[in-house]
Amino acid sequence: MVPPVRPGPAIGLIGQVALLAILAKTVGLGAAGWITGVLYGFALCVLAERARRGSGIVRFGPADRVTLTRATLVGCVTALTVESFTRPTPVFVLVGIATVALVLDAVDGQVARRTASASGFGARFDMEVDAFLIFVLSVYLTPALGAWVLAIGAMRYTYVVAGWALPWLRGTPPPRFWCKVVAAIQGIVLVVAAADVLPTLMTVGALLVALALLLESFGRDVIWLWRHRVTSAHATSPHAPGVDVPRAAQWTETLQQSH
Repeated sequence: MVPPVRPGPAIGLIGQVALLAILAKTVGLGAAGWITGVLYGFALCVLAERARRGSGIVRFGPADRVTLTRATLVGCVTALTVESFTRPTPVFVLVGIATVALVLDAVDGQVARRTASASGFGARFDMEVDAFLIFVLSVYLTPALGAWVLAIGAMRYTYVVAGWALPWLRGTPPPRFWCKVVAAIQGIVLVVAAADVLPTLMTVGALLVALALLLESFGRDVIWLWRHRVTSAHATSPHAPGVDVPRAAQWTETLQQSH
C-alpha cells in the first residue's frame, strides 16, 4: 500500500508533471518520455516520503526543497534520455537542464548551512539525486560512445548491491573532501560529453579519466572498509562498522560521504 504523502513530495510530483508539460509544449515529448517522466515523478514522491518517515524528520526543510527541485529537473533529463532512443532529442535542452541541476547541487548545501536545516535525510536525498543524474547521463551517452560509459553511472549502484552480499561494505569510511571533488568531476565531464562540443577522442579521454578517478575513490573506500571490517566475534555490536544500524542513524553517519 502506498503511504499518504506530505505536501513536499506531492509538490515534487506536481512540479514534475508541469515541467514535462512544458517540455511537450516547447520541444515535444512523445509517449516514451511522458511515461518515463511520470513514473519517475511518482517513484520520487513515494520514495522521498518513505525516506522522510524513516529518518524521523517532520517535514522537508528549505534545503530539501531545493534538492526536490533538482530531482524534478533530473526527471526531465531522464524523460529526454529515454526519448532519445526513439527520436532525436534537442541536446541543448537536455544539457541545459542537466547543467542547472548540477549548479543547484551547490545551492542546497549553502541553504542547509545558512538555515541550519542540514540532516541525514537531506544528505541522503542530495546524494541519490546526484547518483541518478550521473547514471542517466551515462545511459544517454551509451549509443554514441559505447556501453563502457555505463560503468561511471553504475558504480554507486554496484557498490550498494555488493553491500547486500558483503556486510562489511556497509560500514562508514572517514569523510574525504576528495570524494566530493570526484563526484563533481563526474557530473561536469558527463554534461560536457553530452553537449558534444569536443572532438570524440578528447571526450573519450575525459570520460576515461573521470572513470579512473571514480575507481580510485571507491577503491580507497573499499580498501579502508576491508581493513576495518568486523570479525564474527564482534558482529553483535549494534554500532560496529559494517553492521546494520537503525536507518535514521545510518543515514546520518554514512551519507556524509559523496558516494
